[in-house]
Amino acid sequence: MKDFLPVLKILLRFVVIYIVLVLLYQFYLNSYENEVVDPFTRWVAKQVASLQNVLGFPTVLVDSMKLHSVLFQTSGKFTTRMVEGCNVFSVAILFSAFIFAFYKGTKTFLFSIGGIILLHILNVSRIVLLNIIFLKYPQYERIGHNYLFPAIIYGGVVILWLIWIQFFALKKDDKS
Repeated sequence: MKDFLPVLKILLRFVVIYIVLVLLYQFYLNSYENEVVDPFTRWVAKQVASLQNVLGFPTVLVDSMKLHSVLFQTSGKFTTRMVEGCNVFSVAILFSAFIFAFYKGTKTFLFSIGGIILLHILNVSRIVLLNIIFLKYPQYERIGHNYLFPAIIYGGVVILWLIWIQFFALKKDDKS
Protein backbone atom coordinates (compact mmCIF):
# COMPACT_ATOMS: atom_id res chain seq x y z
CA MET A 1 0.00 0.00 0.00
CA LYS A 2 2.90 2.36 0.70
CA ASP A 3 3.93 2.08 -2.95
CA PHE A 4 0.56 3.47 -4.03
CA LEU A 5 0.37 6.24 -1.43
CA PRO A 6 1.95 8.98 -3.61
CA VAL A 7 -0.39 8.15 -6.48
CA LEU A 8 -3.40 8.09 -4.17
CA LYS A 9 -2.44 11.50 -2.72
CA ILE A 10 -2.21 13.00 -6.21
CA LEU A 11 -5.52 11.42 -7.20
CA LEU A 12 -7.21 12.66 -4.02
CA ARG A 13 -5.84 16.19 -4.56
CA PHE A 14 -7.10 16.13 -8.14
CA VAL A 15 -10.59 14.98 -7.15
CA VAL A 16 -10.93 17.49 -4.29
CA ILE A 17 -9.66 20.42 -6.37
CA TYR A 18 -11.83 19.44 -9.31
CA ILE A 19 -14.99 19.12 -7.21
CA VAL A 20 -14.38 22.44 -5.43
CA LEU A 21 -13.75 24.29 -8.71
CA VAL A 22 -16.78 22.72 -10.40
CA LEU A 23 -19.01 23.66 -7.45
CA LEU A 24 -17.70 27.25 -7.48
CA TYR A 25 -18.26 27.48 -11.23
CA GLN A 26 -21.78 26.07 -10.87
CA PHE A 27 -22.50 28.65 -8.17
CA TYR A 28 -21.31 31.35 -10.57
CA LEU A 29 -23.49 29.98 -13.39
CA ASN A 30 -26.55 29.71 -11.14
CA SER A 31 -26.33 33.41 -10.40
CA TYR A 32 -26.89 34.09 -14.14
CA GLU A 33 -29.58 31.51 -14.85
CA ASN A 34 -32.09 34.24 -15.77
CA GLU A 35 -29.68 35.80 -18.27
CA VAL A 36 -29.07 34.85 -21.89
CA VAL A 37 -25.53 33.72 -20.98
CA ASP A 38 -23.08 34.43 -18.19
CA PRO A 39 -20.63 37.36 -18.54
CA PHE A 40 -17.62 35.15 -19.30
CA THR A 41 -19.44 33.38 -22.14
CA ARG A 42 -20.54 36.76 -23.54
CA TRP A 43 -16.93 38.03 -23.29
CA VAL A 44 -15.71 35.04 -25.33
CA ALA A 45 -18.47 35.60 -27.92
CA LYS A 46 -17.44 39.27 -28.25
CA GLN A 47 -13.82 38.25 -28.83
CA VAL A 48 -14.88 35.76 -31.49
CA ALA A 49 -17.00 38.41 -33.23
CA SER A 50 -14.15 40.94 -33.07
CA LEU A 51 -11.66 38.50 -34.59
CA GLN A 52 -14.11 37.52 -37.31
CA ASN A 53 -14.66 41.19 -38.14
CA VAL A 54 -10.90 41.72 -38.41
CA LEU A 55 -10.64 38.67 -40.69
CA GLY A 56 -13.26 40.09 -43.06
CA PHE A 57 -16.28 38.13 -41.84
CA PRO A 58 -18.68 40.80 -40.56
CA THR A 59 -20.29 39.44 -37.42
CA VAL A 60 -23.18 40.56 -35.26
CA LEU A 61 -24.10 38.92 -31.96
CA VAL A 62 -27.79 38.18 -31.45
CA ASP A 63 -29.14 37.18 -28.03
CA SER A 64 -31.56 34.27 -27.82
CA MET A 65 -33.13 33.89 -24.39
CA LYS A 66 -35.11 30.92 -25.71
CA LEU A 67 -31.87 29.03 -26.49
CA HIS A 68 -29.80 30.64 -23.68
CA SER A 69 -27.29 31.42 -26.41
CA VAL A 70 -25.58 34.20 -28.24
CA LEU A 71 -26.03 33.59 -31.95
CA PHE A 72 -23.30 34.50 -34.43
CA GLN A 73 -24.67 36.19 -37.52
CA THR A 74 -21.67 36.02 -39.81
CA SER A 75 -21.79 37.77 -43.18
CA GLY A 76 -25.58 37.95 -42.84
CA LYS A 77 -26.05 34.24 -42.09
CA PHE A 78 -26.59 32.60 -38.70
CA THR A 79 -23.64 30.25 -38.35
CA THR A 80 -23.27 28.92 -34.80
CA ARG A 81 -24.38 29.80 -31.32
CA MET A 82 -22.35 30.41 -28.20
CA VAL A 83 -23.50 28.55 -25.10
CA GLU A 84 -21.81 28.24 -21.73
CA GLY A 85 -20.19 24.94 -22.72
CA CYS A 86 -18.29 26.64 -25.54
CA ASN A 87 -16.39 29.08 -23.34
CA VAL A 88 -13.60 26.61 -22.38
CA PHE A 89 -14.13 27.29 -18.65
CA SER A 90 -15.01 23.67 -17.79
CA VAL A 91 -11.96 22.47 -19.69
CA ALA A 92 -9.81 25.02 -17.83
CA ILE A 93 -11.11 23.64 -14.53
CA LEU A 94 -10.13 20.10 -15.54
CA PHE A 95 -6.74 21.33 -16.75
CA SER A 96 -6.04 23.30 -13.56
CA ALA A 97 -7.15 20.53 -11.22
CA PHE A 98 -4.62 18.21 -12.84
CA ILE A 99 -1.83 20.79 -12.68
CA PHE A 100 -2.52 21.56 -9.01
CA ALA A 101 -2.67 17.84 -8.19
CA PHE A 102 1.09 17.90 -8.92
CA TYR A 103 1.68 21.10 -6.94
CA LYS A 104 5.17 22.59 -7.38
CA GLY A 105 4.93 26.02 -5.74
CA THR A 106 4.72 29.29 -7.66
CA LYS A 107 5.42 27.65 -11.00
CA THR A 108 2.13 25.75 -10.57
CA PHE A 109 0.21 29.02 -10.59
CA LEU A 110 2.24 30.43 -13.48
CA PHE A 111 1.87 27.31 -15.61
CA SER A 112 -1.84 27.10 -14.85
CA ILE A 113 -2.44 30.74 -15.79
CA GLY A 114 -0.32 30.43 -18.93
CA GLY A 115 -2.09 27.23 -19.91
CA ILE A 116 -5.53 28.74 -19.38
CA ILE A 117 -4.57 31.74 -21.54
CA LEU A 118 -3.33 29.39 -24.28
CA LEU A 119 -6.51 27.31 -24.06
CA HIS A 120 -8.58 30.49 -24.29
CA ILE A 121 -6.71 31.59 -27.44
CA LEU A 122 -7.16 28.11 -28.94
CA ASN A 123 -10.86 28.22 -28.08
CA VAL A 124 -11.51 31.64 -29.62
CA SER A 125 -9.62 30.56 -32.75
CA ARG A 126 -11.56 27.29 -32.82
CA ILE A 127 -14.94 29.08 -32.71
CA VAL A 128 -13.85 31.54 -35.41
CA LEU A 129 -12.77 28.69 -37.67
CA LEU A 130 -15.95 26.81 -36.93
CA ASN A 131 -18.05 29.83 -37.93
CA ILE A 132 -16.09 30.14 -41.16
CA ILE A 133 -16.63 26.44 -41.89
CA PHE A 134 -20.37 26.82 -41.22
CA LEU A 135 -20.43 29.81 -43.58
CA LYS A 136 -18.14 28.63 -46.41
CA TYR A 137 -18.04 24.82 -46.15
CA PRO A 138 -21.35 23.66 -44.65
CA GLN A 139 -20.70 20.08 -45.76
CA TYR A 140 -17.99 19.91 -43.05
CA GLU A 141 -20.11 21.35 -40.20
CA ARG A 142 -20.62 18.04 -38.40
CA ILE A 143 -17.04 16.78 -38.60
CA GLY A 144 -15.72 20.21 -37.62
CA HIS A 145 -18.02 20.69 -34.64
CA ASN A 146 -18.14 17.12 -33.33
CA TYR A 147 -14.61 15.87 -33.98
CA LEU A 148 -11.97 18.27 -35.29
CA PHE A 149 -12.46 21.21 -32.97
CA PRO A 150 -12.97 19.25 -29.73
CA ALA A 151 -9.77 17.42 -30.64
CA ILE A 152 -7.97 20.77 -30.83
CA ILE A 153 -9.05 21.82 -27.33
CA TYR A 154 -8.59 18.45 -25.63
CA GLY A 155 -5.39 17.83 -27.56
CA GLY A 156 -4.10 21.17 -26.29
CA VAL A 157 -4.95 20.12 -22.73
CA VAL A 158 -3.17 16.79 -23.08
CA ILE A 159 -0.07 18.43 -24.58
CA LEU A 160 0.03 20.96 -21.74
CA TRP A 161 -0.39 18.18 -19.18
CA LEU A 162 2.48 16.24 -20.75
CA ILE A 163 4.69 19.34 -20.68
CA TRP A 164 3.78 19.92 -17.03
CA ILE A 165 4.59 16.34 -16.05
CA GLN A 166 7.76 16.07 -18.11
CA PHE A 167 9.36 19.44 -17.37
CA PHE A 168 7.94 20.47 -14.00
CA ALA A 169 6.14 17.83 -11.93
CA LEU A 170 8.76 15.10 -12.26
CA LYS A 171 11.75 17.43 -11.86
CA LYS A 172 13.48 17.30 -8.51
CA ASP A 173 13.77 20.70 -6.87
CA ASP A 174 17.39 21.74 -6.44
CA LYS A 175 18.06 22.80 -2.86
CA SER A 176 21.71 23.72 -3.48
